[in-house]
Amino acid sequence: MKKEILTLAFARAVFVEFLSTLIFVFIGLGSALKWPSALPSILQIALAFGLAIGTLVQAFGHISGAHINPAVTIAFFVGNQISLLRTLLYVLAQLVGAIAGAGILYGVTPANTRGNLAINAINTNVTPGQALVVEIILTFQLAACIFASTDNRRSGVGSPALSIGLSVTVGHLVGIYFTGCSMNPARSFGPAVVTRRFSSAHWVFWVGPILGACLASLLYFYILVPYCMNMSDRVAIIKGTYESEEEWEEQREERKKSMELTPP
Repeated sequence: MKKEILTLAFARAVFVEFLSTLIFVFIGLGSALKWPSALPSILQIALAFGLAIGTLVQAFGHISGAHINPAVTIAFFVGNQISLLRTLLYVLAQLVGAIAGAGILYGVTPANTRGNLAINAINTNVTPGQALVVEIILTFQLAACIFASTDNRRSGVGSPALSIGLSVTVGHLVGIYFTGCSMNPARSFGPAVVTRRFSSAHWVFWVGPILGACLASLLYFYILVPYCMNMSDRVAIIKGTYESEEEWEEQREERKKSMELTPP
């Protein structure tokens, strides 16, 4: 892991996950607040969450991948796409960012509007088991969209920011009625910490998204579109020491140029 953690790019990526999750939670929860003058519509909330994700993916995707979601980060690890260290620090940054975003929103919102700060809650007519299935399915489609949209082995994928944003939007259009729509443990965790309201079914908003995203990862990366890699390369990815052929060639060219510029 030494090679990965010592790079400035890695530190920037972790910070970006914190920042982007902060912004996402602030915007998403803010759109769902019940102001006395007007109540938010389902479409308004769905578009706010979807457009926020699309904007942040476009802005920060090239720096960290813009996961903005512990379930997505864990799923990328399960798919052998990122290291264990990156997974742990990304998830930590996302959770802290979610708490910060919810905290800022709480601080700037009038007391008569805060309510429960749009925490996720299961519909009274829905059982925890039913809610779990809903969260699994909604997060499965989101994760599958992310994997396919960001797969560098594909050509002509269009705009990942647009497709991922639409996936989040459609998830909210369906899921809000059931659970308030989580698809993201950080989105559920942040406001719960700030308001100190953890329901007995809070586990649904962790288990459902993580399980759904990991199922999508196993299906996409190991069955539908598997990577042909040997075991040593897979272990190197987990450790954070893996070098692709493209990276190795770039470093070789840089070393070659350095030798040519060095006077005898």
